[in-house]
Amino acid sequence: MVLHFYVSTSFNFQIFLCICFASLGYGENVDITPKATAVFSSKYPLWSSTDDTAGNEADETNPEFFTLNFSRIKIPFEITLWVLLASFAKIGFNVYHKITVWVPESCLLISLGFIVGGVMHAVRKEPPAVVSSNVFFLYMLPPIILDSGYFMPTRPFFENMGTVMWFAVVGALWNIMGVGISLFAICQIEAFGVQDINLEENLLFATILSAVEPVAVLSVFEDISINEQLYIVMFGECLFNDAVTVVLYNLFNHVAMMEVDEPAVILSDIGGFFVVGLGGIFFGLLFGFLTALTTRFTGKVREIEPLVIFMFSYMAYLIAELFALSSIMAILTCTLSMKYYVEENVSQRSCTTIRHVIKMAGSVSETLMFFFLGVVTITMDHEWNWGYILFTLFFTLFWRFLGVLVLTLIINPFRKIPFNFQDQFGLAYGGLRGALSFALAFTLPNSIAHKKLFITDTIAVIIFTVFIQGITIRPLLKLMNIRKTNWNLETINVEIHKRLMEHTVAGIEDLCGQWSHYRWKDMFVKFNNRFIRKILIRDNRPESSIVSLYKKLELRNAMEILDTMSGDISAAPSLMSLQLLSDGCS
Repeated sequence: MVLHFYVSTSFNFQIFLCICFASLGYGENVDITPKATAVFSSKYPLWSSTDDTAGNEADETNPEFFTLNFSRIKIPFEITLWVLLASFAKIGFNVYHKITVWVPESCLLISLGFIVGGVMHAVRKEPPAVVSSNVFFLYMLPPIILDSGYFMPTRPFFENMGTVMWFAVVGALWNIMGVGISLFAICQIEAFGVQDINLEENLLFATILSAVEPVAVLSVFEDISINEQLYIVMFGECLFNDAVTVVLYNLFNHVAMMEVDEPAVILSDIGGFFVVGLGGIFFGLLFGFLTALTTRFTGKVREIEPLVIFMFSYMAYLIAELFALSSIMAILTCTLSMKYYVEENVSQRSCTTIRHVIKMAGSVSETLMFFFLGVVTITMDHEWNWGYILFTLFFTLFWRFLGVLVLTLIINPFRKIPFNFQDQFGLAYGGLRGALSFALAFTLPNSIAHKKLFITDTIAVIIFTVFIQGITIRPLLKLMNIRKTNWNLETINVEIHKRLMEHTVAGIEDLCGQWSHYRWKDMFVKFNNRFIRKILIRDNRPESSIVSLYKKLELRNAMEILDTMSGDISAAPSLMSLQLLSDGCS
């Protein structure tokens, strides 16, 4: 009896291992129905199968002890397996961190995807169904945008908002029109064999290529301590460029699907571009206000504070999707508007949890997207047209560089610190393509005859920009001796002098009658302290701004020490002092 049980259990365990390896073929049906042997006789079976048929009924007197029901756990099992594989890759890259200094992590993830895709292609001929419009836009994109928006430096962003929106909106339109019209001109050459791609489809494809990927470039900017102005403009352009790209993608997608071009419909779609963007901002502000207001009453239920932040942010995204508005603008605006008030209401433990969970979710989503990019590149059937692909790559780089030069020439006279040639090169060369372009290419309608060519072309542009530009941008910026800023010198003395100069300049602007962002910021601070804080902040006691700043900087310093320690906690502040400090801040 014992031997019978051992053999049966070993047989089932081997089959379980086979399922683990076979499940790498994501999206395919796995039909494994082994015949289990009756082990124990019992009136009430401890383990039963849900796939029994009338022709294969188990003996009531000898029920099965273990059975395999893989169809029941197939979807969560495969999702968990993919996430674990991507997580192990990130662990390996960070254990041997020297390689990530010169090769961006996105390149390593794509390379790992190549390997896994090669194994899958050797075993199974069909590519995995890893990306769909619902999976990406409803589950993978929100954590990425939430992560970027929550950790965006707020004050430098608002100081450079005009430049950011200039490059994000006008720059996106510049690239779309330049690349789309240039590719349409190439399509008129009979030698390339793509005369059937019309102007609308070329513009739709150019919209996909206009989405800029910030992950690899910003990590390099942080490592070499690039100047704050260039960093925040690049950060903001990548973030808002994604929102503009998705709106324009829907616009050109609708135009491309029209059998007959109707000027009235096209003009209404162009007007809808502004309605979609402003509608997303409205819902973002609304849910940001509701989030901050809700956290005012969570003092007795601290454990649900992180959940409230995540759910309200995601709800803003979903409601915007419900009304066909800009969901990216909604979650981005919600994050920027709620962060300041929420962090004053919630406890320090909740604040730490929120930051770590947001960073974790965004990192996992980005990791999976680059990983899947490598897998799909190997496993899918491609449509190759070397002339169209090479010209796409050339026009993408050409219009990016030309656009940065022209737009910078226009915006520089209005900037306090103009961009020099090195800064312009950093902005132009940092225009990598990534996850959003990859996902938008797969969501192209099937009615487009050359959909596979567009997907292949998008993957080629992403791989070139991520590998070639991502690897060479660090040595090139160091060689050009680009302007740098030491971000670690933020002290109370520096912060006080910044605030003093801001108040002084605001007063001078008021006397001269010429208001700029300093005067508007000073007016908002007064309005915020007089009205908004009283509504959204739980404990709005008046406190010296210097004391508040001291607490904020000391708490951040303590958290950085705890994050960077490895084993020895002698240099860390005591738990009692941290608790007293957190109580004072909250």
